[in-house]
Amino acid sequence: MLLNDYMNENFPNLNLRPALFYNWEVGIRFELGIEWEVGNHFKNDPYTRGAYKRAVTLFESLHSQEEDVIVVVDVDDFGDGKTYKHKTKIFAKYIYEKTLLYKLKHTEMPYIFPEEDEEGKYKTNRFTLQCKVSDMRYIPLLKAVCNQDLGIQPSIYQRIYFLNIKRRTIFHVYDDRGCDLLATSPDSIRDIYNTYNDWILDYDKDVIDKVFK
Repeated sequence: MLLNDYMNENFPNLNLRPALFYNWEVGIRFELGIEWEVGNHFKNDPYTRGAYKRAVTLFESLHSQEEDVIVVVDVDDFGDGKTYKHKTKIFAKYIYEKTLLYKLKHTEMPYIFPEEDEEGKYKTNRFTLQCKVSDMRYIPLLKAVCNQDLGIQPSIYQRIYFLNIKRRTIFHVYDDRGCDLLATSPDSIRDIYNTYNDWILDYDKDVIDKVFK
């Protein structure tokens, strides 16, 4: 399934960019890292382990191993020569079967945050790959996303979205602080809402509760 078809069918008029939670009617914003302490963080400190655990647990609760997902990676090009030139580099570490990379699709588009690009010089390179959840090394991938602001390697600072074709959801870990889960209806993610209610970000909890009650 093509990304545009999926979005038009399930999330019409939604622009795939942060912050997703505030731009769609049905969604949950979860807190990943808790009890933050100022200072250096490392892979096995309690804060980092907690963020990893929540990210992986939510992902696995939402996606079964044999389900099809569309993985979307946005890579921004600021014209400074630092963008990825070799498209498979983003995915290669985290896909078991390298022949799947031949199915990787690439689209160059205007910068996804036009309000930050007054001169219109920036670009966003969007890479998409449809695969099974079991095709991905999703645990190290999610950890690398959480690491982006912690000074821990490996780290991924590009925006990554997981679109579940069967369940019709969008899952986005934005960094160690939290993640957004969007759906086409409350019932399709009510189990996630009930099971992980204590992980919902307090700041948005009242709004989220109204959607599910």
